[in-house]
Amino acid sequence: MSQKVVLITGCSSGIGLALAVRIAKDEKKRFMVYATMRNLSKGEALIKAAGRTLGRTLEIKQLDVCDEESIRACVGSLPEHRVDILISNAGMGLIGPIECQSIDEMKNVMDTNFFGLVRLLKEILPDMKRRKKGHIVVMSSVMGIQVLYYTIFLTSQFTLRRKYYSFCTYSFLSISLIEPGPVITEFERKVYDEGLKTDLSKADQVTANMFTNIYMKNYKQIFETLGQTPEDIAEHTLKIITMENPPFRHQTNTLYTPMTTLKYADPNGDLPIDTFYKMVFEHDKVFNASLNFLKLLRWRSRKSFTLEKDKSN
Repeated sequence: MSQKVVLITGCSSGIGLALAVRIAKDEKKRFMVYATMRNLSKGEALIKAAGRTLGRTLEIKQLDVCDEESIRACVGSLPEHRVDILISNAGMGLIGPIECQSIDEMKNVMDTNFFGLVRLLKEILPDMKRRKKGHIVVMSSVMGIQVLYYTIFLTSQFTLRRKYYSFCTYSFLSISLIEPGPVITEFERKVYDEGLKTDLSKADQVTANMFTNIYMKNYKQIFETLGQTPEDIAEHTLKIITMENPPFRHQTNTLYTPMTTLKYADPNGDLPIDTFYKMVFEHDKVFNASLNFLKLLRWRSRKSFTLEKDKSN
């Protein structure tokens, strides 16, 4: 059986790097991975992590999702110009009160997160249709269950979801949205650091105080408590792309199940937003206590796993 060609965007670090390495190291060697990034000079970490797979089941290529010529050149360099599995991972984040964000910043997020994927699909989808075969995987986010201070990022994610529903009419295509919660990566650290530097001069005092003293503090604790590793996400994704009938949506973090249940229990969408707002702003002590409890449970599970592993050696 021939290897499936996997094209992954945004592989210089974080989830993209972990995806490329894990899929390339598949024990059954079912995949040929083309790991792409906008700037090849940032490929050192991927080269190191890839190890012996480099040049065998993994190759690194330049691709900028905001540049149609770059996409065309990359896809054109692949054998038979074929992509069996597209994993769209390249993206940008932006947090803060919307009145404090510039239009240019918002355009950059949409250009990368939404139009970047559109450009990829325009190049890759026609061949998938001809062959009546293909799997499109998008790294989305479970953060759509709350919208506070993530307005533009979530707009790009909701737009992607709506576009994907239209692709479901193609019975020969598999579509999968991978929806992680918090993932501890350099990407998220950068978003957090930029959030701390937000110029709040255009925000009213109440909004500025909520963002700085409540939201940003909880943001950090949520990531420390609920955050997954890029390797976790890579394992989930590998399972999805090896399924005969992969799901349309897959959430990687079971700790978010209660919030997502609230979302689908209320057709109006008010319940999860109202619950999140009250947890963070009205019952913050209970919220923080819950996070500390979850952190303890996760620490104990990791500890017990490590001890069990040591005993078996």
